[in-house]
Amino acid sequence: MDKYNIEALIGEGTYGVVSRATVKSTGQTVAIKKIRKILIQNQTDDGINFSAIREIKILQELKHDNIVNLLDIFAHKSNVYLVFELMQWDLQEVIEDKSIILKPADIKSYMKMLLQGIEACHRNWVLHRDLKPNNLLMSISGDLKLADFGLARQYGSPNKVFSPQAVTIFYRAPELLFGAKSYGPSVDIWSIGCIFAELMLRTPYLPGTGEIDQLRKICSALGTPNETNWPGVTCLPNYIKFTDHPATPFKQLFTAASDEAIDLISKMLLFNPSNRISAADALNHPYFNSGVKHTNPTDLPVPFAKRVSLSQQRQVLAQVQQQLLQQQQQQQQQQQQKQQPEPIQIDSAEQTQQAQQV
Repeated sequence: MDKYNIEALIGEGTYGVVSRATVKSTGQTVAIKKIRKILIQNQTDDGINFSAIREIKILQELKHDNIVNLLDIFAHKSNVYLVFELMQWDLQEVIEDKSIILKPADIKSYMKMLLQGIEACHRNWVLHRDLKPNNLLMSISGDLKLADFGLARQYGSPNKVFSPQAVTIFYRAPELLFGAKSYGPSVDIWSIGCIFAELMLRTPYLPGTGEIDQLRKICSALGTPNETNWPGVTCLPNYIKFTDHPATPFKQLFTAASDEAIDLISKMLLFNPSNRISAADALNHPYFNSGVKHTNPTDLPVPFAKRVSLSQQRQVLAQVQQQLLQQQQQQQQQQQQKQQPEPIQIDSAEQTQQAQQV
């Protein structure tokens, strides 16, 4: 803890509080998450929640530009602290800020970075299991990064069983709502499809108030699941038969979306998990290779509340960079002066003697 100056509380994660801090030696601003060590169920003998252990293990293995970077881990006064790069805001702040107009190119940029991050997770056999806008953090340079891996799990074993009680309900896949305990990366793809819709609508796509209501919302929007469009659905533990309901055409809802965007979201929000598009295939979808080019991350919109502070931060950063450049130039000049031969000094007596000899 001696390495850091704690400045302010900035939020709470799945199992700990998060503070803004500065590294004393470098001046770098970071986020420090304090892990609560309360003796409850699902903890190790020393009181650390298994979710924290999983997050540490997963983040140590996952290094990617679109996954939040774990910089340090340390213990202090019987607590465990995780040090992350400091992120400036989250995608939910962007969506809810009505002063921002999201262009199709902006949405494409967010989706590309989101899919790149989750593709890295899935390639390394990790399910995030809690993708939602406020777990997608934005850096000062506009990079989107996946965060809060407290519910993440490694998958791949054919007999591995998971809890269906994962993922915030607006973004929870239908197989989880029906009680499936064996599932894979398609649950993350469903969540991404819901986020894609939310970026276009600027409001949650399927805002259920509970599990049953969430299923009703899904059926109302996408039609009713059955053995034809989802073989095996009636065998799931918590399956409930709903009244047949026709799907609302995506083009009718997302009127400004391109045909490629409609095709991609339709492949993400399929009932049958086996038929949903993978993250790798989604990145190769025509949506990303046609139409408007995605916005450069540095040009993505900034929430109104962050604009002044962000401008100030960038000015300070520019000043620091200028100072460092000046210091480097001064050091180079000093080194060059040291390398130049010193002129020979002749005292006045020697000068008189030389003159007489002449």
